[in-house]
Amino acid sequence: MSQFQWQSRKVQPGGGGNYQRPNSLSQNVVALNELKFTLHQRLIEELDPNKLEGLAKDKAREAVEQAARTLIAQEMPGIVGTTRDELVSAVADEVLGFGPLEPLLRDNAISEVMVNAPDTVFYEKEGRLYLSSVRFRDDNHIMRIVERIVAPLGRRVDESSPMVDARLPDGSRVNVIIPPVAPKSPTITIRKFRTDKMTMNDLIATGALTNDLAEFFRASVQAKLSILISGGTGSGKTTMLNALSAFIPDTERIVTIEDPTELQLQQGHVVTLEARPASLEGKGEVTQRDLVRNALRMRPDRIIVGEVRGAEAFDMLQAMNTGHEGSLGTVHANTPRDALARIENMVMMAGFELPVKAIREQMQSAIHLVIQIARFPDGTRKVVTVAEVSGMEGQIVTMQDLFRFEQTGVDTDGRVLGELRTTGIRPRFTEKFQVSGIHLPPDLFAIAGA
Repeated sequence: MSQFQWQSRKVQPGGGGNYQRPNSLSQNVVALNELKFTLHQRLIEELDPNKLEGLAKDKAREAVEQAARTLIAQEMPGIVGTTRDELVSAVADEVLGFGPLEPLLRDNAISEVMVNAPDTVFYEKEGRLYLSSVRFRDDNHIMRIVERIVAPLGRRVDESSPMVDARLPDGSRVNVIIPPVAPKSPTITIRKFRTDKMTMNDLIATGALTNDLAEFFRASVQAKLSILISGGTGSGKTTMLNALSAFIPDTERIVTIEDPTELQLQQGHVVTLEARPASLEGKGEVTQRDLVRNALRMRPDRIIVGEVRGAEAFDMLQAMNTGHEGSLGTVHANTPRDALARIENMVMMAGFELPVKAIREQMQSAIHLVIQIARFPDGTRKVVTVAEVSGMEGQIVTMQDLFRFEQTGVDTDGRVLGELRTTGIRPRFTEKFQVSGIHLPPDLFAIAGA
């Protein structure tokens, strides 16, 4: 094992960052960083960037690694074995990739990477946060990686524009915020793009939901109920949306609207639309609302909005109420009731002087189900509530819970204990199942043991 073998320390869940910051960087890490910096500078001087640009990615990396080995053999002959290989790989990452972040980005088990400062880089794995031993030399080193991320996209980040959203070539989402808005250090947050999307069976296996609930979801999607998935950041809303979309028949035309693209639908007739920010000159912006309006002209059977976050909520409700039932979307909210309140607020953002009662009537007519997902302290993600939008009483939208997760405690390993149970209420839209030729077990909504 190399003297530079990476180490990591786990952050205890629910501890609010309950970890011990090292008093100083280890001598090994400092030494390795100094070597990387020296080699990087020499390679920049000796390699011809124009030649590298003309090579395929694997050929360019091969050329850089060969040049690094030659330099090490000439000027650092004492570095051999695993240490030399690690150093060569790290230098190639610095020249061609995203520097110290590359090992974290290559690890498929890591879902999120967070750079808080040059010596403070976290990652999320299986829903838990860990402090990695990844280090940047200084703030300027972080900014070099930021420039490498945003430059190919025609974006910029500087004091006049200190925040930027971008995307890596593999589809991972990146948010950057720099001084003076982030006074201590440039900060990078990367939400990695999953290439191995989870199916409904995978979600059942992880305990996110039950077989009965999955069967209910299948019937709901096939009966063209309009479904809203609600939850907090990182709770698994997009994962659930992907899994639900698998129940849409292949015979239907689907239009997806996202910012940025994350969905991975397997149907054969899918049109993907993606919002676009304004250019450096402040022109060319295409919003999700623009895309929803355009989607209505594209003869969709289903419209899927990756995340409803603004005035497009109004057009989405209009679409659901005018022949585009069965649409799906996600929204940030803590409860199903809060999800409807957020939709109401976003409709108001559209600029129409609509009475609150009119907006709520649109919502109760358009949305049939709200699925609430939560991430628990042990890192697991579960469906905690499935609520039916059942109608109106005066000016209030009425809802009733069909399924609810009841937590019973926590085991000795910190894992959440509990069970997802039916409330015993039969939804009002079961007639839609019968009309669609969908048959569910008669005891699906019965309380166990009753």
